[in-house]
Amino acid sequence: MLKLLSLLPNPLTKRLIYGQSLLRNPFSLGVRIIVRNAEDHVLLVRHSYMRGWYLPGGGVNGGEAMAEAAMRELREEAGIAATGGVRLLGVYLNRESFGRDHIGLFEAAAWEARDTFLQPNTEILEARFFSPLDLPPDATRATADRVAEHCLGSGVREPGAGGYW
Repeated sequence: MLKLLSLLPNPLTKRLIYGQSLLRNPFSLGVRIIVRNAEDHVLLVRHSYMRGWYLPGGGVNGGEAMAEAAMRELREEAGIAATGGVRLLGVYLNRESFGRDHIGLFEAAAWEARDTFLQPNTEILEARFFSPLDLPPDATRATADRVAEHCLGSGVREPGAGGYW
């Protein structure tokens, strides 16, 4: 299924993913997580089914807390374990998803690499750390905005505040 989605135009792929989620549940809840290395570079991932670079993250499963989902997605997508838990930075409304998708943005201050550290898998083609001042040109707008807010201090919101993704 991921191979099929990778052949479609990115906007259509996003709409299909959001649309199928909305059929199952009229509201969706997702997480993204900011992870920085010793050089203060931020981790981004590139998916097999959507173009562009994103902060690691994904959907929150039924019965799963948002913080647990953020840590699970980080392990699955980048082979990283958040060793000191995670901190909520804000909750955002994703307007691109018909206004029904909410995203909790977290930060992992302490982490350690696992045996699958930055290894590609069926979902993630590539995971790398980038300078917040030199993100890849195809980083998504929301990714660049969150990195600017929380890694560069441009318009940093109060912890727990949010806005639009």
